[in-house]
Amino acid sequence: MKELNLDKKKAVIDSLHEKLAKSAIVISTDYKGLDVAAVTKLRSELTKAGVEFHVAKNTLLRRASVETDAALINDSFKGPTAIAISFDDPVAPAKILTKFVEENNKLEIKAAVMEGKTLDTAGIKALSELPSREVLLSQVLSAMNAVPTGVVRVLAEMPRQMVNVLSAIKDQKEAA
Repeated sequence: MKELNLDKKKAVIDSLHEKLAKSAIVISTDYKGLDVAAVTKLRSELTKAGVEFHVAKNTLLRRASVETDAALINDSFKGPTAIAISFDDPVAPAKILTKFVEENNKLEIKAAVMEGKTLDTAGIKALSELPSREVLLSQVLSAMNAVPTGVVRVLAEMPRQMVNVLSAIKDQKEAA
């Protein structure tokens, strides 16, 4: 990264601080050894999922994280650091980064912070194994839809059974 003058550094810090304050999850990574093509591919995959991927100097990251949940992972801002920030879905960046690490062992996931709690690499891996937000929402909607559907079936069945009983009584009286 080029040398930044003081005003540009303050602008970077303010921008990062705002993003860190709004984030649902922040994942810190070590990208040492990745070539430009690999970082571009990773950034593309993250962007498609609505996740921002930033490479910044550690001192700027530390200053930007003040008074945000990301301050809990300041210890991970050492060496070549890039952060993935998601504002909505905490599972998406965990899935993408975990998959990328499996395919390309040069990327290292250091730590994450989600809703004021830190996650180590095992926690991030566990998070990546959860279904995506869309799948979870569809499961909830399916469950919510099943209850009224069941009630409608039961209510529709009651008159049908009553008609069958009355029909049986009519048949009995006609036979007698």
